[in-house]
Amino acid sequence: MAKSFRIGVMFSTTGSYAAVARTLLNGAMLAFSELAASSGGPALEPVVVNPGGDLAQYRALAAELLSSGIRQVVGCYTSSSRKEVIPCFEKFDGLLWYPSHYEGFESSDNVVYTGASPNQHVLPLVDYLSGRRGKRAFCIGSNYIWAWENNRIFREALIARGGTVTAERYLPVGDTDFAKVVATIIEQRPDFVFSNLIGTSAYAFLREFRAACRARGIDQAKEIPVASCTLSEPELAELGSDAVDGHLSSSVYFASLGGEANQAFTRAYAQAYPDAPTTSADAESSYIAVKLLASALRQAGTDEASAVRAAVADQRLVAPQGEVRVDAQTYHTWLTPRIGRSTAEGHFEVLLEAEAPIAPDPYLVNSSPRFATTMRSPTLRLVKS
Repeated sequence: MAKSFRIGVMFSTTGSYAAVARTLLNGAMLAFSELAASSGGPALEPVVVNPGGDLAQYRALAAELLSSGIRQVVGCYTSSSRKEVIPCFEKFDGLLWYPSHYEGFESSDNVVYTGASPNQHVLPLVDYLSGRRGKRAFCIGSNYIWAWENNRIFREALIARGGTVTAERYLPVGDTDFAKVVATIIEQRPDFVFSNLIGTSAYAFLREFRAACRARGIDQAKEIPVASCTLSEPELAELGSDAVDGHLSSSVYFASLGGEANQAFTRAYAQAYPDAPTTSADAESSYIAVKLLASALRQAGTDEASAVRAAVADQRLVAPQGEVRVDAQTYHTWLTPRIGRSTAEGHFEVLLEAEAPIAPDPYLVNSSPRFATTMRSPTLRLVKS
C-alpha cells in the first residue's frame, strides 16, 4: 500500500490579490487530482487554509499546519507572506514550496522555489524595453519588498544600459487612488512604466491610466506602455474591455503556448474549473510545485524535510512551459523566460522567448545588473514583432 502524506496548501483566496491566489490554488489542486488518479503513489491529502491576505494569519496558519505534523506546505503569493512564515518552517523543520515569481536575494534551507528568479523575469524585461521601447522609465509599485527590490534591480540594469528612471512611487497594497501618480506620469512622458503593483491596485491603475491617456489623445499602449513581471491572464479579466490590451508581461509561462504538454494542461484546467479564467504562470507554477513534491516524496519515502530536500535536487519535469528542473545548489528552478503582450481578447501573444530553460540566479551572482558588460541575461529569440 502506498504511503500517504498530508500536504498543507496555503493561499489567500480572499483579499486584495484573491484573483491570483485562486489560480495558484486551482493549479495545485489540479495536480493533486491528477496524482490521485495515477498509480504509483504516494497518496497526498491536501489540507487547504486561507489566510485572507493577512500577514498575522499566514504566520498563525503556518504554525498550525506544521505543529499538526504536516512537513510540506505549498503556498504564499506575496514576498511579505513568504518572509512572514519562513521562521515557522525553520522552527518546525518543514519545507515551504513557494510557487510565485519573486525578487530573489533569498535562499532558505526550508524553501523550494518553483517561481521565476530575477534573472528569469526582470532582466529579460529590461533588455526588451531598453532595446525596443526606450531608455526612460517610471517605476511604480505596491509598498513592500517585492516592489522595492524589483525596482532596485530594474533601475540598476537600466542605468547600466544607459537608461534612467524618472521617478519611483509606492502605494499601500490594495490602494486604488492613482489620480496624482497618473498625472505625474503623463507630465513626465516616460518611454514606459514599470509596474510592481499587485492585485486590485494594479487593476485600478491600468484602468485609470488608460482612461486619463485617452482623454488627452494619447495612445497609451503604444506611447507609454505599462510593463510588469506579474500581470497574468486571470487578471486581464479584471481590467475591462477598455483597458485590457497592449500591456507587456515578462513571464515563464503564458496560456497561449503551443506544445502537447500545455494543451493537455489547459484542457484539464478548463475541465476542472469551467467557471474560472484560463491558466496562468501562477497556476502552472503551483501545479509544478505539487508534481515536483510528489516525485521527491516518492524518492525519499518520507516527508521529513531533510530527506525531501535531498530528493528534490535535480528533479526534472516536462511542464506546460517546457522542461523544468530543480537546481541542486539554490533549490530554485530552471525556467524559460518569455515576453508577452496582452490582447483585446484577454490573452497574451508571445513576442520573445528563450530557446531553452535558464539557470536560476537568485543572487544575480552571474548576472549583476550593475555592470552591463559582465551581465549574462538570457538570449530571447523573436517570436512576433
